[in-house]
Amino acid sequence: MSGPRRRAERHVAVAFGVAALAAAFFAAMYVLGDDTQLLGLGLLVAFAGLAVGFALWAHTLLPQGPFVEEREPMISPLPERRALASEFARDEAPLTRTALPRRMLTLALGVLGLAALFPIRSLLARGPNPWRALADTPWRAGARVVNDRGRPVRPGDVAEGGVVTVFPEGRAGIGDAAVLLIRVDPADLELPPGRENWAVDGLVAYSKLCTHAGCPVGLYVKQTQQLLCPCHQSLFDVLGGARPVAGPAARPLPQLPLGVGADGTLVARGGLSGPPGPGYWRKT
Repeated sequence: MSGPRRRAERHVAVAFGVAALAAAFFAAMYVLGDDTQLLGLGLLVAFAGLAVGFALWAHTLLPQGPFVEEREPMISPLPERRALASEFARDEAPLTRTALPRRMLTLALGVLGLAALFPIRSLLARGPNPWRALADTPWRAGARVVNDRGRPVRPGDVAEGGVVTVFPEGRAGIGDAAVLLIRVDPADLELPPGRENWAVDGLVAYSKLCTHAGCPVGLYVKQTQQLLCPCHQSLFDVLGGARPVAGPAARPLPQLPLGVGADGTLVARGGLSGPPGPGYWRKT
């Protein structure tokens, strides 16, 4: 095989190889993350590699025509007709004789086809569950309660009528993990059934994200013992499990079960009672 033809085959093979690698990159990015720019880049390079490979193949490996032979009309002898058929068969040989580009093309199309199967996972019934995704917060049983500076909080750190924004240890500042710690008179608590032991010495903890539009519920009205969302004036009853009593919010603020660790600091005894934040995704 001549040197120029060998180089041409290698160029075509490299183009198809780049397409295969880009398709594998697309599949890896789909599994490892959700960066749409990287996903788009992977597809762009994959299809560009195929396009370049096909173009090089057409211009360097296939016979270049047109082929015209001027001659008088006549019936050719049988040997000449056979020779002509053989010549045509030989001209078509690059389609079957160029093994390296053909194999790389098969590899590129195969990898790209497999990569195209990955997004199908998002369309299946077993795909991501919105309820699980929204309910998955850093709060876990045994997680220590810390303030916005990462310092552990003890029951005595919150005065009666006081409010402190707290987070799970190691995740201070995480938006969906923000919880309001409020001290009330234990005798006044009327928590929902099953939550009687979720408070510690009158300390109750509720998600800071309003269940209407996700605004921070940071205003505590001590006189009425209610939390007020400043965005749309939803009111939540602190004593009654943070159920909404006014405004557009239709779902209570998720509550965090509290306990005291061996070192005397507050800890979570489990996750939030429900997904924090807006409830627009949930049928009511």
